[in-house]
Amino acid sequence: MARDIFLIYARAENGVIGKDGALPWRLPADLKRFKAMTMGLPMIMGRKTFESFPSPLPGRRHIVLTRDSGWQADGAEVAHDVAGALALALPEDASGSVAVIGGAQIYGEFMGLANRIELTEVHGRFEGDTTMPEPGPGWRETAREEHGAQGAFPAHAFVTLERAL
Repeated sequence: MARDIFLIYARAENGVIGKDGALPWRLPADLKRFKAMTMGLPMIMGRKTFESFPSPLPGRRHIVLTRDSGWQADGAEVAHDVAGALALALPEDASGSVAVIGGAQIYGEFMGLANRIELTEVHGRFEGDTTMPEPGPGWRETAREEHGAQGAFPAHAFVTLERAL
């Protein structure tokens, strides 16, 4: 098995991925998918993403990328650059998967290294303060699963994108 670095996030039609440090929608199916795709894996995230959790997520390693050399927290392994985060997640001679879970700046830093994006397209426009651009032409869609709106939960699609060769 090779090294698999993937980004996992939900994005509204207008590019919004967050508002005030949280998701601007409630979508239980997305949370269930996130849990299934990250369970047992090292997850790389920024400090604000880690601090948005009420406690570390069970069954996963939390590698926090921060510029703050004095920052530490229970349940977090700290790295100060991309190379350091990857070295913690998968030593150079190891194979396996690493989930990059946010925020936007962290996604940007790993976009060029990722071979896959697990995207939840939230069908609708939402107000927010954090956005992500569309993945762009360097990616090709390999799977799509559409889901209609259910009550207060918006319509959405689970999409897998792989780096185009």
